[in-house]
Amino acid sequence: MNAVVSPAVEREFVFHRHDFEKVRKTLMSMAGIRLADSKDGMVYSRLARRLRALNIDSFSKYLAVVEASSVEQEQFINALTTNLTSFFREPHHFDALARYLHEHPDTHTIWCAASSTGEEPYSIAMVVAEVYGTYKPPVRIIASDIDSNVLATAKRGVYAAKSIEKLDTCRKQQFFHRGTGQNSGKVRVVDELKNMITFKQINLHQPDWGFKQEVNVIFCRNVMIYFDKETQLRLLARMVDLLPAEGMYVAGHSENFNLQSNLVRPMGKTLYRPVK
Repeated sequence: MNAVVSPAVEREFVFHRHDFEKVRKTLMSMAGIRLADSKDGMVYSRLARRLRALNIDSFSKYLAVVEASSVEQEQFINALTTNLTSFFREPHHFDALARYLHEHPDTHTIWCAASSTGEEPYSIAMVVAEVYGTYKPPVRIIASDIDSNVLATAKRGVYAAKSIEKLDTCRKQQFFHRGTGQNSGKVRVVDELKNMITFKQINLHQPDWGFKQEVNVIFCRNVMIYFDKETQLRLLARMVDLLPAEGMYVAGHSENFNLQSNLVRPMGKTLYRPVK
């Protein structure tokens, strides 16, 4: 029974290869997320925090708790999902969104399928507010994530002031309040912008995402890379089904669906239109 790492590396908890394999299998089953062989160190460091929090002395005992507790299943997923984002990351996508809204004034729903800590959906909301000239546009913005912790951060809408340094002055003044006193060094999204977004916890692996009508634009950026190819294509097909013929699917810079010509066709850099 070999440990994942060299015995020369001292760790607080024993972490065997079979523990790592069970973590991989469990995460795949719950969220469809595939962990690479190289992620054993990341898995150990993140889940060790949960063992300490629950006063559990082994990974096997912890994984038994995960199997039995829906509450801990959520903590397990939260611990192992990676959230890297920023305001207006990949800015050409937001230019494309502005053009799309001008060309399709009947747009009614935008889904940000991996909202993380909120920078992406708030960037979308800023563009929508600017295009329509109001905080009450005829467009609904749904922002979802599997991680309840990052959703809570997104709902609060409070960020380090340095996170908006690259935004132009107009956007900083219009969409953020600067903190003072004990909140110095922080900014808060204005309530009017926050109210444009509905935050929901959605596991893309679940059979029903809860949409009762079509979605005009889907942002699903740098998410598919965590799934195997079969899961990627299955999720892409489901998302395409939600889009109208003139809809727009926005992928991440590390994702390419140009070969999936039965599902989508390119309409720009990592931008796609559904094949209907």
